[in-house]
Amino acid sequence: MDQPPPADAYTYVSRGGLKLHHALNEFKLDPSGLICADFGCSTGGFTDCILHHGAAHVHCIDTAYGQLAWKLRQDDRTTVHERSNALHTEPPPEVVETQGLDLIVMDLGWTKQERALAAARTWLKDTGQVISLVKPHYEATKEELEEGMILTEELAQSIAERVRDSLPEMGWEVLGWTRSPILGSARKKNKKNKGKGNPEWLALLTPSKQNRS
Repeated sequence: MDQPPPADAYTYVSRGGLKLHHALNEFKLDPSGLICADFGCSTGGFTDCILHHGAAHVHCIDTAYGQLAWKLRQDDRTTVHERSNALHTEPPPEVVETQGLDLIVMDLGWTKQERALAAARTWLKDTGQVISLVKPHYEATKEELEEGMILTEELAQSIAERVRDSLPEMGWEVLGWTRSPILGSARKKNKKNKGKGNPEWLALLTPSKQNRS
């Protein structure tokens, strides 16, 4: 894979693109020519990033309406699934006919990895891959996280590693793991936490043998 072009805050439609750009670099993953989906696409930072790196097509799925950036909405390489919950959206016939997608990228708020990955599996080829953004503040137990709390570095890392270590039990092989260069948001915004955020990690996964058709 050739070295990806440098990225800054203006390269993609949202800062999510910078997170995924970092992951592609770290994992040495080239999405050129791949048929993909972006679960929880929002404005489209992840979509913008993989298209920028040569993805052939992206299914953009989000519960919102009208939120995907206009330049991505009018791009012939995208199919927009608005007002659609990625956890409950069935793959369309063109995805089923090809026995699934090559790559799914995910940033699903308020959703634990176990649920998000189970949904992704229904869209993914047996040999496909997932890049998922792991947010410790959404994986924490009630005892670990008070309302509006910013996690300490130690707690965030502990929770992230707990999730990483549980992925094989969910039926996934961990091919890569890296910390995002950009902090996420607090679980609930308030004045005290303004300008702060929680650490996040990105995981590169593929279905383990027992999780294949």
